[in-house]
Amino acid sequence: MSKTIQKNIHYKKYQIGSTLQYFKPHSTKIEKSFADEISFSLNQPSKFINPKFFYDKKGSELFEKICNLSEYYPTRTEISILKKLKVELPQYLDGSFRLVELGSGSSVKTRLILDVLIPLQEKIEYFPIDISEILTESSSLLQRDYYNLFITGIIDTYEGGLEFLKNYDDQKNLIIFLGSSFGNFTPYEGEEFLKKVNSTMKDNDLFLIGLDLVKNKMILENAYDDSQGVTAKFNLNVLSRLNDELDANFNLNNFAHHALYNENDQRIEMYLKSLVSQSVVISKSNISLTLKKNELIHTEHSHKFKLSQIRELMHQTGFNIKNIWLDENNYFALTLVSKNI
Repeated sequence: MSKTIQKNIHYKKYQIGSTLQYFKPHSTKIEKSFADEISFSLNQPSKFINPKFFYDKKGSELFEKICNLSEYYPTRTEISILKKLKVELPQYLDGSFRLVELGSGSSVKTRLILDVLIPLQEKIEYFPIDISEILTESSSLLQRDYYNLFITGIIDTYEGGLEFLKNYDDQKNLIIFLGSSFGNFTPYEGEEFLKKVNSTMKDNDLFLIGLDLVKNKMILENAYDDSQGVTAKFNLNVLSRLNDELDANFNLNNFAHHALYNENDQRIEMYLKSLVSQSVVISKSNISLTLKKNELIHTEHSHKFKLSQIRELMHQTGFNIKNIWLDENNYFALTLVSKNI
C-alpha cells in the first residue's frame, strides 16, 4: 500500500472492480467544509460563493449542456486544439505516463488525451480528481471503450486530490487541467494553485493546462449569458444546493443571473442578483442573511489571458514551457509545461 493511502485516513476506498476504484473523503468532512466555507463567504461585506460549489450532480449536468451551446466557444475550441495534439503531443512523452486529470467532468475531452496515450503504452492508469460524483459514472463509461484502462478516482477538491497524489509512487504523471477553470481563481489564488501543482510534480512529470484568451467583449458576454438561459440555471442551481445540503430556504424566484465582462481586470464576473429585499436562513451554517434589493452575491470570476501573461505566469510559478497550442482564431490556448529544475 502506498504511503499516500496510508496517510489519508480521511478517505474511504470504494473498489468497483479489478480496474476501477475511487477514494472519497468521509461525508462529515465534506459537509463541514461546505458549511464552514459558506458561513464565511456569505458573512462578508461583499457576499460570495466559491465557484467550486457549482458542481454537484445537477450542476455538472447543466455545465455539460452549457458546453454544447453555440455561444459557448471554449469547449469546441479546446477540442479542436486537442485533436491536433494526437500528432504533436507524443514527442514530449518519453516512456509511460499516468494520466491525472483535475476536474474530469464527463470526460469527453479526456478521451482525446487517452487516444494519444493508448498507442504508446500497454497499460493506462487514469487518476481523475473531481468534487462531483459524476466522476464514478464517467469512469465506468470510459472503461467500456478502453480495455486496458485502470482508474483510481479521487472525489475531492483539486488541492485535496493533489495532496493525495503527492509521493504516491514513482510513476511519471501527465497532469491535465482542461477547460477554462483556472480563470476562476483570483490572480493570487492562481499563482498559489500553480505552485501547488508544481510542488506535487516529480522532475519528469508534465502539466497541460487550458487558458482562455482575451477577445471581443460581446463574444465573452454571450458565452456566459446564453439566449436559452442554461447558464442562468447553472448559476441559480448553487442556491438549490444550499437548500438541499445545508437546510437553507432560498427562494430561487427572488434571484436573477447577472454576468458582465470587466475589461480592466480581463475577467467575466458572474453574480446572483437579489430581486427583492429578503431574509434567508442557512441552518447548517448557522447564519441568517439579509439581502437588499439588487444586492449581488458573487459566484464566479473567469479571467482571460494574453499570451505574454501566460508566459510570465508560468515562469513565476517555476515552470518551463514546452509548447503553447492555439486554435485558428486565437480564442484559447493549451500550454504544456514541466518543472523548471
